[in-house]
Amino acid sequence: MPAKPATTDVAIVEDNAALGSSLRKVVESDALLRCIGVWTTAEEALKKIDAFRPQIVLMDINLPGMSGIEATARLKQHLPDVKVVMVTVYRDHEQIFAALKAGACGYLLKRSNPSELREAIHDVRTGGAPMSPEIARRVVEAFHQPVKSEPSVLDEVKLSKRETEILELLCEGLANKEIADRLDISVETVRVHLKHVYEKLHVRSRTEAAMKFRDAKEEPRFPI
Repeated sequence: MPAKPATTDVAIVEDNAALGSSLRKVVESDALLRCIGVWTTAEEALKKIDAFRPQIVLMDINLPGMSGIEATARLKQHLPDVKVVMVTVYRDHEQIFAALKAGACGYLLKRSNPSELREAIHDVRTGGAPMSPEIARRVVEAFHQPVKSEPSVLDEVKLSKRETEILELLCEGLANKEIADRLDISVETVRVHLKHVYEKLHVRSRTEAAMKFRDAKEEPRFPI
């Protein structure tokens, strides 16, 4: 008889009681997930997370007192294996980059539907870095500016044809499901390829992968 998949513990940091309750219900609606707590401040959450050691944390950015971004930075410094997904209404580049720089592995809008939220958590469970399509496109837009030419990492990293195809679509801002549909493969196959890409490029998120791939492909431009 096959072994039952292990349950993943999820913590929620959200100062809006109603939203926190809704997030808990979404998490607990999945048999493979368990909500171990909902906390309204970063200060309380850091203490509780240290005690309960969840695998995944859904973190709001705009918290009273210490911000979710600062809390994420402290959490990753103390418990680097804990995966943090930002859940927020903010859509501007500065907030996104600050959260990712602090160590967040994903970024979702609060208006994401339950299935998108569950998909994101499972994505994290398998080593992925979820991001709402709208957020992903906004991040990619920031990489459209000219960058300085640097030695190409693609000369040293041997990416397969499929991995390169997925990276190209990632740079267009497509979500995993959209990439899967475009290439006629499963979402799980996309996740596996992305995991290999992260390892080869020495990055930990789809944003870093897209940036590194785009920079590596940038060729020197000469005046005509």
